[in-house]
Amino acid sequence: MSIQLVTVVALALVFLIATVLPVHMGALAFVAAFVIGTAFAGESTDDIVSGFPGDLFVILVGVTLLFAIAKGNGTVDRLVHLVVRAVGGRIALIPWVMFVVTATLTAVGAVVPAAVAIIAPIGMGFARRYTINPMLMGLLIINGASAGGFSPISIFGSIVNGVVARDNLPSNPGLLFASSFVFNLLLSVIVFFLFGGRELIRRTSAASPGVVAVTAQPATALALSGSSAGATMTGGTGPETTGAPEPTPPAGGTDDEPEESLPLNRDHVFTLIGLAALAVGALVFKLDVGFTALTVATVLSLVSPGSAKAAVGQVAWPTVLLICGIVTFVSLMERVGTIDWLGNLVTQIGSPLLAAILICAIGAVVSAFASTTGILGALIPLAVPFLLAGEVGAVSMIIALAISSSVVDSSPFSTSGALVVANAPSGQNDKVFRGLMIWGFSMCAIAPITTWLLFILPGWG
Repeated sequence: MSIQLVTVVALALVFLIATVLPVHMGALAFVAAFVIGTAFAGESTDDIVSGFPGDLFVILVGVTLLFAIAKGNGTVDRLVHLVVRAVGGRIALIPWVMFVVTATLTAVGAVVPAAVAIIAPIGMGFARRYTINPMLMGLLIINGASAGGFSPISIFGSIVNGVVARDNLPSNPGLLFASSFVFNLLLSVIVFFLFGGRELIRRTSAASPGVVAVTAQPATALALSGSSAGATMTGGTGPETTGAPEPTPPAGGTDDEPEESLPLNRDHVFTLIGLAALAVGALVFKLDVGFTALTVATVLSLVSPGSAKAAVGQVAWPTVLLICGIVTFVSLMERVGTIDWLGNLVTQIGSPLLAAILICAIGAVVSAFASTTGILGALIPLAVPFLLAGEVGAVSMIIALAISSSVVDSSPFSTSGALVVANAPSGQNDKVFRGLMIWGFSMCAIAPITTWLLFILPGWG
């Protein structure tokens, strides 16, 4: 067996083992890089460590630390309540508020599972209170997280743009973000009318417009059927969930009591200024996202040490380990020639358009069961030789692959889907699980075909 085939088999085993067993995918990837690098490729540990993605490490730590501070000092909770109160008694707008808030959180740097973990209990509380279809609420929350997930300063966006830059491929971060946002927005419009949105438009809240507080449902369904959602939380996608800040009930009030006013205090104002500074610095002045986020987080820690005290412990360290492990292993694959070998196999299919849709389909199916973060770090490098051939536009291919690999997060076997199932209204967990399974698996087929038709077939990018 050639060294190239050994690395491919090893990567497949990493995803398979981490999906079915409670073993961290990132740790497995590091071990695979060490074993194969030393035993088969004759590399030293210095050679193996040379593939460690220091730039991605700084980005992941920086943005998740800043987000942890924003969550810890209550800025996120205040923003959620301020936005939700603005809809008054218009029930049909509540799911869209959840979409916008979740998209905003991931767009400014929150890890997708972390954003869903925060918003899902709140959104499902509203679904329970106002008799909104939990499928409608859950899917808009997940789609919102995916919509904001590819902004230039987000985790997904940083991973994709970083991998593309290192492989010297053409890139368009703004177009990637806009395409993903519009795709998820249109998908959410379909979801809205498919799962009872028309009936919501005809309804108004029976409560006073100012009453918006809900009590987050405990995530008791995390043990749902043991081998389904529960297995997911500890398997291939579990590491991402572990790093997410724990969802907390909104402050003040219950389902039957008006919520007290939640004004912005000094810490909230400084945090909002810091988030704005990160966005301006990265987008306008082209500052490094990771170091800028670390700078803002450090300044906030100095300004308010108490509110930032526990933030380091809430950094998504499992996600950091995951993506750094995967990228380190993929770097080994690049050094031993696996990437070029696979690229040649893809080009030998004879039809570049067929090869492109197959790559998107692989990304969708694997991501439905495993980590989207890991998939993005692995599949784009594998497609590099195919893209360098120039027969398919690199920008359009990357956009199609990114969307195909992320919209399937609605699967209950993914972290985001499992979080929605866990927070579904009491007695509806099994129903939501089945609904998300049908929807998520349908996305495995629909997303690759749709993105292929929209982005790859026209030949732009």
